Amino acid sequence: MSTIEEIASRAGCSMATVSRVLNRSGPVSEAMLRRVRKAALELGYQKLEGTIAAKRHRPVVGVLIPSISNPVFAASLSGIQSRMRVAGHGVLIAQSDYDPAREPDAIAALLAENPTGLIMTLCNPLVSQSTLSVDLPPTVLLHNQPTPRFKAAVTTDNRRAGQELANHLIHHGHRQILFVSGWFASSDRARLRYEGYCDAMQGAGLEIADALQVSLTTGYGDLDLSEILSLYRPTAIIASNDLLALGVISAVRREGLQVPDDVSVAGFDGIAIGQLVYPPLTTIEMADVSMGATAASLLLDMAANSAVPRHLTLDYKLNPGGTVRQAPQTPEPISSRA
Repeated sequence: MSTIEEIASRAGCSMATVSRVLNRSGPVSEAMLRRVRKAALELGYQKLEGTIAAKRHRPVVGVLIPSISNPVFAASLSGIQSRMRVAGHGVLIAQSDYDPAREPDAIAALLAENPTGLIMTLCNPLVSQSTLSVDLPPTVLLHNQPTPRFKAAVTTDNRRAGQELANHLIHHGHRQILFVSGWFASSDRARLRYEGYCDAMQGAGLEIADALQVSLTTGYGDLDLSEILSLYRPTAIIASNDLLALGVISAVRREGLQVPDDVSVAGFDGIAIGQLVYPPLTTIEMADVSMGATAASLLLDMAANSAVPRHLTLDYKLNPGGTVRQAPQTPEPISSRA
C-alpha cells in the first residue's frame, strides 16, 4: 500500500500538506489540492488503515440524488455505473428525498467512505452550497446549473425546454395553461421549467398563472385538481415531470374530463412509462442516461487528470405524443369574469 511519503514525493509537496488534503484538516491551494488527490489516486492510496474504506481496494465515487424511485435518476445512475465500471470504480448512492435539510447528512455518509469524488443532484445548489462541508473531493453537479462553488456541472437547458413546451401548447390554440409542479425549494429544475413557461406566456401576451406546487414524495395517485379546474378552467396543463403528468391525467379523469379531448397534458423527462400509456404522453425527452455517463467521465477527468471543472449542456427533444390536441372552445374562466 502506498504511503503519505510516496504521495508527497509524487505531488512535489510536504507530507504535512498531503495530510491536510487527505484529512481535510487545513487550507490548501486549489492547484495543490488537485495535485495531491491525483497522486493519491494514481498510487492507489487508501485512507485510515483498519477501516472498511482502507480494506476496500476498489475505489468508489459517491452519488447523491433526490429519489431513487424516480426513473430519471435511475436512468442517470445507470449511465454513471456503466462508466465507472469501465474505470474500475464502485458507486455509492445516497438520496435526499427532495429535502434540502437531509443533504448534508447524506453527503457526510458518502464522504465517510473516502470517495474519489462526488456526483450530486441538489434541491437548489445556490442554497445548498453554503450548508455543505467546506472541503469536498472533486464534485460534479448533475441536472443542476453550476454555481460559484460548484463549477462542474452536466445539465440541460430546462428553462428553454419549458418555453418550448409551452409554445407547443400555445401553437395548438391553448390560452389557459396551468403549470403543476414539485415544490420549487425541492427542485430547481421545476422552477426553471416554470420560468420557461412564463417566458412563453409573456411572449404570447397571455395571462401567467401561479404554479400549483405539490409534494414530489407523497405520490401522485391522490392529486386533487377539482378546485383549480373549476376556478381556472385550463384547456392545458404542464407538469414539471412525467410522473406528475401521469398523476395529473388521473386527477383530470376523476373530474369526469378526458385527456386530450377536454384538457391537454404535457410533461418533462421522456420516461418509458409515459410512452406505454394511451395516448402516449407529450413530453420533453431528456438524455438522462447520457447525462449520467457524461458526469462520470467529467468527474474522472477532474480526479485523475486535474482537469478544470467545466459546464456541459446536453440537448433535449420534444416528443409530441398524443396527450395534446387543438384547444377546444371553452367558456370564459371564472377568475376573469366581472
